[in-house]
Amino acid sequence: MITATKGIRLRAAAVVATAGAVLAGGVLTAAPAQAVTTPTITAKGGFLMNSATGKTLYSKLPDTKTMIASTTKIMAAKVVLSQSNLNLDAKVTIKKAYSDYIVSRGASSARLIVGDKVTVRQLLYGMMLPSGCDAAMALADKFGSGTTVAARTKNFIAKMNTMATSLGMKHTKYDSFDGNSNGTNGSSPRDLTILARNVMKNSTFKAVVKTKSYTAKTITKTGSTRTMGAWVNTNTLLGWNGTIGVKTGSGTDSKYCLVFAATLNGESVVGAVLTAPDAASRTADVKKLINYGYAKIS
Repeated sequence: MITATKGIRLRAAAVVATAGAVLAGGVLTAAPAQAVTTPTITAKGGFLMNSATGKTLYSKLPDTKTMIASTTKIMAAKVVLSQSNLNLDAKVTIKKAYSDYIVSRGASSARLIVGDKVTVRQLLYGMMLPSGCDAAMALADKFGSGTTVAARTKNFIAKMNTMATSLGMKHTKYDSFDGNSNGTNGSSPRDLTILARNVMKNSTFKAVVKTKSYTAKTITKTGSTRTMGAWVNTNTLLGWNGTIGVKTGSGTDSKYCLVFAATLNGESVVGAVLTAPDAASRTADVKKLINYGYAKIS
């Protein structure tokens, strides 16, 4: 006959033995994290990556090439910052050709003044914040090779394509230095994310694209100092939930694009949305992806 006390002891032993077996088998673990719902975005294409590991977190038509508008300028900045012995304080004289170009294209402008001397660093801010196509042309002219402005800017675009190949951007082709395309300029969400992850490792680039507003002091023809009107970053998401970049783009064919990067509580994501129907939808899409990325990493 088994006494009540002895029965209790036996049952307790059985429970301990069972728990031990479960632990030994690695079955008993913490409760699984609640599943994170994959977001739906309005953009035709999107991609999200863990910045630290390169792991894909979200993907929608990741390798579909499409028009990318001014996100093209990310590669222009990458080519400039990859120059050997780069002097960010080197001065570039603004030419009438740059002014004529933006007028003929109806392009976005940093409002550079012909004859002013502007540093390479300042031109990077002028290109990336207000999306100045005049600043982009000045950089392409400065860092391209050739005997004419046309030859130098063409050479610079070739350097952009060479860089894309070296980074493994398989669905990218540049035909312009600023996104004012001749019809073949384009990239994919995955490619632009690869580019952004790479160039955000450059401290100068990172400092530029996370800046909300920048005021440049240029040198005029007469040698006096001109204080430019503030260049305001077109990326209105800066500062939201750790957002630190990277570049907007918009156009008739490209619709609304944004290449973005964000870091919060030690978690970093980088990604792109291409061909969103409007600016508000683009913003909503990126917010969804950033939040989703943080949840997936944590």
